[in-house]
Parts: sequence; C-alpha cells; structure tokens
Amino acid sequence: MRILEHIILPTQAGRTVKSIARAEMHLSSTQFRSLKFQGAVLVDGKIARADERLQPGQKVTLILKDQGTLPAPFDLPLSIPYQDRDYFIVDKPAPLPSLCSAHQQGGTLENALYSHLGCPEDYVYRPVNRLDKGTSGLMAVARNAHAQQLLQKMLHTEGFVREYLAVCEGEVDDAAGVIDLPILEPETGIKRRIDPAGRPACTHYRVEEIRNGKTLLRLRLETGRTHQIRVHLAHLGHPICGDYLYGREDERLCGRFALHSCFIRFLHPITECEVTVNSPLPDEIRTLFI
Repeated sequence: MRILEHIILPTQAGRTVKSIARAEMHLSSTQFRSLKFQGAVLVDGKIARADERLQPGQKVTLILKDQGTLPAPFDLPLSIPYQDRDYFIVDKPAPLPSLCSAHQQGGTLENALYSHLGCPEDYVYRPVNRLDKGTSGLMAVARNAHAQQLLQKMLHTEGFVREYLAVCEGEVDDAAGVIDLPILEPETGIKRRIDPAGRPACTHYRVEEIRNGKTLLRLRLETGRTHQIRVHLAHLGHPICGDYLYGREDERLCGRFALHSCFIRFLHPITECEVTVNSPLPDEIRTLFI
C-alpha cells in the first residue's frame, strides 16, 4: 500500500478534490474513479466527495492499494542498487526471465525479488521496462500501479534515459552512429526483422573498445521495440556475441548473450528528484576480450 498526501496551498483554494488529485497528484481519471469507489480519497482524514471545494491547509490523502496474486518464491541472490517507496532498480542476472507468464511460472525476476524481500504479503511487481531473458543489467520495477503508469509515460523521452553495453562480432568502422531502421514483428514466432512496413526504431551507438575481432559498444535507445538492439546490430553485420537468435551461440556465455543494461537515469515523477544508477559490465562478458 502507498499513501500520497498533498497540503492545499493558498493559490489552490477553491479547487475540487478531483482537480487536485488529477493535476497535482498525477492520478489518471480511471485511477481516481477507482479510489473514490473504494473510499480511498480522503480530506483531513475523512472520505471526500470528488467535487468538494478545498481550503488552504487542508490535506488530501490518496490510499493506493495494489495487490495481486503472490508468486512462488525463488531463491536467487540479487543486487538492488536503488529503492524507495515507489521503485526498485534491480540489477537482473542473465539468463533470467523478467516476468512470470503462462509458460514461465518459476525462476523469474518476479519470483526472485519476492523471495529476496522476504515474501511480503503486500508484494507488488510492476515492471517499467523489461529485459530479455538473455540480457542482464538494470531494470526499473514499480511498487504500485500509479508509480508504474507515471514512469512508463516517460519512457523514450529525455526524462528516462537507458544505456546498454554490448559486445558484438567484428570491428565496427564508425566511432559513433545512429541506426534508424523500422522493425517488423512476425506473425508467428519471435524473431523480428528490418522491414519498411515495421514500426520506427532508433538506436544510438558509440564504440568503446575494439579487441580480438570484437567491438564493445555503448548504446542509447530512442524507442523500445522488442529485440531492438539485437535486430539493429545483426542487420549491420555485427550481431551481439552469443545471440543464438540473430547471430550464433557462444558456450562461454552459458545461455545468455553479451548485452547489459548499464545505466538508468530518470526524474522521479513523484518526488521530482533525479535518480541515476550505473552497473558495470559483468565479468562473463568482459572475458570475451581476453
């Protein structure tokens, strides 16, 4: 459960509860209706009407309840470099799926985080950005639906910056560049391809290091298509090392590929503080240069 509070300022006198909840506390109209139905919209501790006019010094309280089915615990050591009342930034190992599904019930980050936190009864897991099973690194997870909605609105804007490190096959000629090529989803299967009929996709890259016929790239996404980095680099003739779908498997990587989410920066949509988190390249990827 998450509780949001707002004290009415003199400049906000006369505004309605609904206006404050929507404009100042950033609730969607659907969320507000749901909370009002639950009796979870309060003014000075009492259930409030949506059209109630407010006076300076009054306190609007929103009680956000977000409880789903609890997952089965899965014991796995996790690194959580950042957490607050609204978000976790988890450093996801690979290969590990991000989310439980009909085909993947155990052994996911969702189960592992639940276990890591001690199996709390009020556990909520709402990913903001997701990583492929074979990709490691930083992933933002919201602790309630409201926080998830606010941060997802910032995805693919300057307010939410994500960067990746990838080791790819071959030596990339240009020191930096932009791959702006549309990606088409398949009608069957999971493998994507570059196609004019696809959805726009844009990836920025910069060469960090070249050694032993491989290139370490730092990449920043403008869009977030499924498999975007993997498809773009494979199309350029430089598939990610170990990418069994778009390149070739590397037994040294044990079921994963050489892609790592290394940097996240965002302006916290509730506290308005900047959050910046870094994650170093895992040893199993760095050994590809040796």
